[in-house]
Amino acid sequence: MQAIELWLGGLIEDDEAIHLPQNFDEVYAFHKSMDAYAETPLIELKSLASTLNVKGIFVKDESHRFGLNAFKGLGVSYALDKIIGANKGKTYTFVSCTDGNHGKALAWRANQLGHKAVIFMPKGSERRRVEAIEAHSAEVIVTEMNYDDTVRHAASYARENGYYLVQDTALPDNVETANDIVMGYTTMVREAIHQITIQPTHVFLQAGVGSMAGGVIWFLCNQITDMMPQIGVIESSEVACIYESVKRGRVISIGGEPFTIMAGLNCGEANFITYPLLKAKGNYFLKCRDEITVTGMRRARNPVEGDVAFSAGESGAVGLGLIEEVLSNPEYETMKRQLNLDENSVILIFNTEGDLENGSNVLK
Repeated sequence: MQAIELWLGGLIEDDEAIHLPQNFDEVYAFHKSMDAYAETPLIELKSLASTLNVKGIFVKDESHRFGLNAFKGLGVSYALDKIIGANKGKTYTFVSCTDGNHGKALAWRANQLGHKAVIFMPKGSERRRVEAIEAHSAEVIVTEMNYDDTVRHAASYARENGYYLVQDTALPDNVETANDIVMGYTTMVREAIHQITIQPTHVFLQAGVGSMAGGVIWFLCNQITDMMPQIGVIESSEVACIYESVKRGRVISIGGEPFTIMAGLNCGEANFITYPLLKAKGNYFLKCRDEITVTGMRRARNPVEGDVAFSAGESGAVGLGLIEEVLSNPEYETMKRQLNLDENSVILIFNTEGDLENGSNVLK
């Protein structure tokens, strides 16, 4: 079995099932008002594009966002602003489940604003990710459950104690905050579209629950007025709930305790708010084994001569690894044609996290 598998999307128009706001300008204005806000760089990999015989490869590098090494602060900061609103004098306790980056972002913003955070993490969470959250004065509790069960546990804990759940996937009583987080992510793609020098033909987005991918796709659907780029949604082979749901024509939950080094993608249940959007607008659904993101991490660290190096973590590098593997490995010639990748292709990918240790164990 190949390390990359592809399922072609049916582009099912299901707009009535898509329930997301369109307050893109409000979100962007909020982020620009933050003292910590600065655009993250868009890196053009000219030499790699030439080597792989495509017109362009651009990487939106979120390893610089808010000093957090990942994009998650965009969603959290906007969601907390909406929760706190005019109640600036009240002290809140915010609760969430995380595989790492979301919890760190919540701990960072809560601490910055003078509030408390209790962060639950699933069984098997790496100590380095626990410590990165604790560094922002949060209480961290590692459970004996998988990610999705830990989400439900965190929700129950928040409800029982009168705390606020700030989760980046929707639950029946958490839709508004989850939507605010999704909308927060649109600033990332808004920046990228203004930074890029040529309109992309392809956008590849990694997905855990699909909230980041949903935010990016939602912005593109509403803001691109001429030629919409083709959308690829990438997941880990071990926990590809969106891929399997689209393929089987019904929502699939991946149970058990799956493992992938792409910790941020280790989610077995799709966000039910963004899933209809991904299903309706996704052209390609791909699942990759861990070796593909390792390829991407190595390329980020060791670029083709003339390109700049950058820091890419396990969940951030999978798009880069996928592009290089499909375009350079003859085994994927058929997939390359199915993805409509050729010398005219302009590819936009998102490095959603940097390498947490500046030298990850998976590369040693």
